[in-house]
Amino acid sequence: MATVVSQSELVRKAAEYINEQRNAHPTKDLHAILDEAGMRFNLTPLDQASLERIFSENK
Repeated sequence: MATVVSQSELVRKAAEYINEQRNAHPTKDLHAILDEAGMRFNLTPLDQASLERIFSENK
């Protein structure tokens, strides 16, 4: 049986994933990491854009 996970929890997990990937692969393009996170955590375009803005500001 599948477990239902709230969208806010998915966004939080995606943010953790993005942070881990940026630390592990500092030369990897942020957009590629965001695309991977979007697919992995089933993010909406709005959620993905918000994460992009957050991580772009934290360079």
